[in-house]
Amino acid sequence: MAEEFKPVFTKDAAPPAGPYSQAIATPHGIYVSGQIPCKPNGEILTAPSSSIAEMTELCIQNVSAVLKAAGSDLTRVMKVGVFLTDMSHFAEMNGVYEKYFTGKPARSCVAVHQLPKGVLVEIECVALP
Repeated sequence: MAEEFKPVFTKDAAPPAGPYSQAIATPHGIYVSGQIPCKPNGEILTAPSSSIAEMTELCIQNVSAVLKAAGSDLTRVMKVGVFLTDMSHFAEMNGVYEKYFTGKPARSCVAVHQLPKGVLVEIECVALP
């Protein structure tokens, strides 16, 4: 069974915040773990010095880098999950999101009480290889 999937890691995205892979690649799909607004060097974008738009942009850049390391890209994303700590950020997040996910994959967006490292947004996805 281990040959059917492999962990994905790239130094071009945020390092995992815990004991998990940035993604798992299988012959049928790439499952990208939630990406937070964290630079590859570990620097986390926070309010008020960074906007939700900037944070969302960095989350998507991280998703894109992980997909690239797995041999895929944003055009092959089938499902996206967006987590916000406050739905008042929805419109600003959505403005950035729609620039990148032009294929309009299926999506969920939910408000959560809090996210790891105190971030305000996190994005995960499933893509085709």
